[in-house]
Amino acid sequence: MTTSRLPSVSGEEMVAVFRKLGFVVARQRGSHIVLNRGDDILVVPRHDPVAKGTACGLIRDAGITVAEFNLLLRGR
Repeated sequence: MTTSRLPSVSGEEMVAVFRKLGFVVARQRGSHIVLNRGDDILVVPRHDPVAKGTACGLIRDAGITVAEFNLLLRGR
């Protein structure tokens, strides 16, 4: 797998990666988890898997690339 392709990920996995970036879980309402880091807010659906377009948008909003996300997802 190349690091530039986004694998199928769950909402819980995405939250774990974003927490490594300093985001904090603010609240959860239904199947959506709200994370914040200062003025940055992400709303992650707690789905398995998260739709590719949604995941890519959240990664972009977090200020990282898909390759960086994949490295954090694998624990590096």
